[in-house]
Amino acid sequence: MNTDKNTIIGFVLMALVVFAFMMYDSHRMRENAIAQQENAIVEAAQEQQKAEKEAKEAKKKADELLKQQTDTLNPFHEASIKNEGTTVIENELIRLTINNKGGQLCKAELKDSTYKTWDKSGQVVLFDKDDSNMKFLFTGKEHNIITDEFYFAPTAQGKDKVTMRLPIGDGSIDFTYELVPNSYLLKLDIQANGLEGFFPVKSDKVDIVWNEKMRQQEKGFTFENQHSTIEYREDDNDTKVLSSGGTDKEKSEFEKGAYWLAFKDQFFSQVIIADQPFHLDKLKSTQAEPKSGYIKTYDAEFSANFDPTGKKATNLSFYIGPNRFSTLKDNEQIFYANNNAGITKDRDLDLQSLVYLGWPLIRYINRFFTVYLFDWMTKLGLNMGIVLLMLTIVIKFLVYPLMKKSYLSSANMRVLKPKVDEINAKYPKKEDAMQKNQEVMQLYSKYGVSPMGGCLPMVIQMPIWIALFNFIPNAIELRGQSFLWADDLSTYDDVIRWGTNIWGIGDHLSLFCVLWCLSTVANTWISMRQQSYTMSEEQQQQMSMMKWMSYLMPIIFFFSFNGYSSGLNYYYFISGIISILMMWYLRKSTDDAKLLQKLEERYKKRQADPTKPGGMSGMARRLQELAELQQKKLEEQRKQQNK
Repeated sequence: MNTDKNTIIGFVLMALVVFAFMMYDSHRMRENAIAQQENAIVEAAQEQQKAEKEAKEAKKKADELLKQQTDTLNPFHEASIKNEGTTVIENELIRLTINNKGGQLCKAELKDSTYKTWDKSGQVVLFDKDDSNMKFLFTGKEHNIITDEFYFAPTAQGKDKVTMRLPIGDGSIDFTYELVPNSYLLKLDIQANGLEGFFPVKSDKVDIVWNEKMRQQEKGFTFENQHSTIEYREDDNDTKVLSSGGTDKEKSEFEKGAYWLAFKDQFFSQVIIADQPFHLDKLKSTQAEPKSGYIKTYDAEFSANFDPTGKKATNLSFYIGPNRFSTLKDNEQIFYANNNAGITKDRDLDLQSLVYLGWPLIRYINRFFTVYLFDWMTKLGLNMGIVLLMLTIVIKFLVYPLMKKSYLSSANMRVLKPKVDEINAKYPKKEDAMQKNQEVMQLYSKYGVSPMGGCLPMVIQMPIWIALFNFIPNAIELRGQSFLWADDLSTYDDVIRWGTNIWGIGDHLSLFCVLWCLSTVANTWISMRQQSYTMSEEQQQQMSMMKWMSYLMPIIFFFSFNGYSSGLNYYYFISGIISILMMWYLRKSTDDAKLLQKLEERYKKRQADPTKPGGMSGMARRLQELAELQQKKLEEQRKQQNK
């Protein structure tokens, strides 16, 4: 019984073990089945993703192939491929950088050590890629070409020459840049190659859009701004100025073509010159903000001749350099010698007009006298302050005879003053003023003295004064040249600075300006004192307002000239000092007694001259007759009033 019981228990336990194993195995098989199912799903998803990726890649390749097939039909396919890069060409005087994008100039740097930045930190850079843009617009039958949208490829590159090629289908447009040796001249030839049928039959123009932000190259913003402008030379040999000073200006109507167009700064210019006159469409000058690093923004739209057949190139030239009279003249002669477009000396380009020398009369004085005298002195190698001193002495020496004549005229009236006082005492009443003046004029005429004799010589000197006013601020030779406390004679000498802008004065004090104003006050005092010797007390009272106005003028000059060229203020200061010394010498060398004796001898001689009845000249007699007639009319009016 026990054996059977044990046997049964054993079978039960074995059954439980088998059942448990079967349960475990069934669970394991179920988990394996689930895992296999999940793996199958993942593998299926991966296969699907792979298939989708392969499909996308295949589509992309198909699209790229289709695009390539389409682009090969686009004439600008090659020119549209990004090809960043620059090319540098240079000669002895200038270094130019040309950008592949647009095939245009993107930087101009002057190599001449004479032309440093105003703070002397480096060479002058006229513009960089962010400052300037010049694009050419060609009109085609189906496509238009705007050059700054495409990439050019440099070919045939040398040190001073490069051809920038714009591929268009099987043809191209070539921009060939070439620097002329030992000059600031750049030649640009634009020529079409293999583009027959691309342009309309009547196409013969290329439009040019030129924009530039002119860099501030000098220390004084206001003064540089006043001397910056757009200029152009019309085909009738007349140079026109769009804008000067600090104002904005725009012009869009032009009656004549132009042979050259210049973006001009105070001391530097960029000029584009054509073999045939440009057609001007629009010029615009916009003033920049102070401390922006720029003076003005210039915009120009114009067109030049263009041969779409490629048989003839469009010949353009650039002058990129200093506004120095002699340099401009020399480069103009080099241009004539190197120009292949047929412009000869008969076509007066007159690039020298970029140096402003004043109005016509003043310009002739500067152009045919001051410039040559100044250049001769400059070649002596002296400090520019000494050159200005020598220039002042020479000019004062030349005008000395006029100054002496003016002084002697005043001295003649001074020694005759006792006789004039007798006439004044003879007619104390105001109603006798006309008769008194009549006798005074008769007295002067009998002694051969003209009250206006002192004014005319001074008036004759005024053109010279104005000529130097226009010449010195535009003389680039003064740029960067120091003298005494002035570190740059072309701009103001800011001996004292206070950092804050004060209306009417600015942020500095120019010592040369102060000295000039003081010398002007001294000269005014001497002149007024000299005149007082020839005037009665009544005349002096009448002239009191003019006297105070004369003393006020130097103060007005100070507010105007405090920001001007220190070289100009220095010249006027030295000129004033020399005038004071001359007046002192003339006063010391003039003997009033001998002068009066000479006048008495002249009086007797005129009295004995039958052509001068009463010792008076014909003009004086006519004036006397008019005065007597007027006096009779006044007497008749008085009689009628008394009745």
